[in-house]
Amino acid sequence: MPPCVLSAAAVVDELMKERFENEFKSNTNEKGPRAMKTLSRISAFVALLAAFAVQDASAGLCGLGSYSCCPAEACTGCGDYAKARGCCAPAYRTVKEIVWEQQKYTCTKTVYDQICETCPVTCYQNVYQTCYRDECYSVCRPVYRTCYRNVNVSVCKPCFRTCYRNVCCKVRRPIYQTCYRNVSYTVCRPCYRTCYKNVCYTVCKPVYRTCYRNECCTTYRTHTQTCYKDVCYTVCKPVCESKCVNVCTGEWRTTSEYVPGPVVEKCVRERGTWEYDCCGACTYKPGKCCKVKVQCPGCTICKRVWCPRVEQRTVHCTRYVQEVRKRRVPYTVSCCVPCQTVRQVPYTTCQLVRECRTRQVPITRCTMVRESRCRQVPYTTCRWVEQCFTKRVPYTTCHMQHCCVTKQVPYTTCSWVRECRTRKVPFTTCRRVCHTRYVTKTRCVPRQVPVCMTRCVPRVVCRQVPCCPQTCAAPPACAAPCDNCTQ
Repeated sequence: MPPCVLSAAAVVDELMKERFENEFKSNTNEKGPRAMKTLSRISAFVALLAAFAVQDASAGLCGLGSYSCCPAEACTGCGDYAKARGCCAPAYRTVKEIVWEQQKYTCTKTVYDQICETCPVTCYQNVYQTCYRDECYSVCRPVYRTCYRNVNVSVCKPCFRTCYRNVCCKVRRPIYQTCYRNVSYTVCRPCYRTCYKNVCYTVCKPVYRTCYRNECCTTYRTHTQTCYKDVCYTVCKPVCESKCVNVCTGEWRTTSEYVPGPVVEKCVRERGTWEYDCCGACTYKPGKCCKVKVQCPGCTICKRVWCPRVEQRTVHCTRYVQEVRKRRVPYTVSCCVPCQTVRQVPYTTCQLVRECRTRQVPITRCTMVRESRCRQVPYTTCRWVEQCFTKRVPYTTCHMQHCCVTKQVPYTTCSWVRECRTRKVPFTTCRRVCHTRYVTKTRCVPRQVPVCMTRCVPRVVCRQVPCCPQTCAAPPACAAPCDNCTQ
């Protein structure tokens, strides 16, 4: 091969190499299947280009390799115009191009399916319970007592006296008297009589007869067989464990607190005075009542205060592990076997026979009979009678009487009484309760799924291209085309 052809091929190789490096750098920045696909395309194209460069270097270098076929006279100076014109006649050369075609292929892809499973989980729950205990405490209770003192008072008391006088009165009083008179009247009374007459009627009397006929029937008898099958069942096996748990606890402490007594309003009466009236009688006038606030004595109350603290305790718990076991379970298989039997089936025939019978029908006849009756009708008579009687009419007389009265005036005293009382104090206890609950968990299961994908495959195409006007010699014809080339 001439040096000019080698230099041109090297230039084309350098250009293609630089193009492929730029494309590879831009595609390698991407990760995943696309970068691998680009790398495989570049390697396939470089291999195909190297094969075609070995077979025919002149076709890939735009006809530069055809100078090796030129005659020696064409390269020397020529003065004949007709000969030069014949060498520069129009010619065609074969150019090979690479065409990328899409090709579909099938590959497998991993798909993950989510499956839900129910798993038992052992949980512990704190159950709090409120209990009560009796606690004694002391209180001071005020006790009020009402007392009385005697006070002498002079009062004028009216004396009432009831007297009677006789009064004569006349009144008229009615006197009523009931009398009776006889009244005659006529009534019609119905008189009933029952008679009988003979009536003939016809009845149909049924006569029944039992007959038999032979009938073929199929009966089934049961054939029983005992079989066995393997059954899987789950057994929960206890597993004991120990763990440390923080428990909230505490203690009761007794504290003392002074509580002042309440302020009570007390009613106090002022001192009274004795006064003489014009008659010389001494009269006592009580003083005015006024309210005074009195501070009651206080008391000391002891109460219990809860002081909480946290302790670490070791708790023994049990969890259950499921274990699958097998056992043989008997079961019974029953089948029915047909049998042919002949039996007599009874049937009944009925025949009606006519009979003539006689019966007596009662007939009731009614006649009206007139009767004369007598009854007493009451009537009332009234007459007035005058009566004279004496009645006593009361009347009241009054006169004033002086007297000395002793009355009791109430007053209230207060005293404090110490009492011991009992109250219910709540406290909370905690215990752990074990229970099993079921939790739904999700896990992924891989499976292969066929996926249809598309890739680009290079293909070489040969086509005829007219030569440049500067080219005076036609390149040699294209060699025998390969399977991948089309003209």
